[in-house]
Amino acid sequence: MMNIHSSPLLRQALVADATTSAAFGLMMLIGAGPLSGVFGLPETLLRIAGLVLLPYAAFIGWLGLRETIGKPVAWAVVLGNGLWVLDSILLLASGWVSPTSAGYAFVIAQGLVVLMYAEFQVVGLRRSREAVA
Repeated sequence: MMNIHSSPLLRQALVADATTSAAFGLMMLIGAGPLSGVFGLPETLLRIAGLVLLPYAAFIGWLGLRETIGKPVAWAVVLGNGLWVLDSILLLASGWVSPTSAGYAFVIAQGLVVLMYAEFQVVGLRRSREAVA
C-alpha cells in the first residue's frame, strides 16, 4: 500500500469532517423523533444515518491525527463522501420520502457541506507527498 505524508490541509479537512459528522450523527441518533417531524424524514432513516456517522467520524478523526496514512484509504474517504452526496440527491429525487421544506434544506445543506469536505480532501491529497518506506 502506498503511504503519504498528509498535508496540513488534508489533516484539517479530515478532522473537520470528523467533528461535523460526529455532531450530526449524535443529533440524528438522539433527536431522531423530534427531527423526523420537523424534517418530514423517517425516524428510522435518521437513526441509521446517525449510527453510520459515528464510527465514520471516529475513523476519519483518527486518520486526520496521523502524519502518514495510506493513499488508497484517503481516496476511499473522498469516494465515501461523494457517495453520501449522491445518496442525498437520490433520496430527494426518488420520492421515497416526503420531506418538509426544512427537510429539503437539511438534506441539501448537509450534502453541500460533505461535498465541500470532499473537495478539501482532494486538494489536501494532491498537496501530500509520498512517504518513503
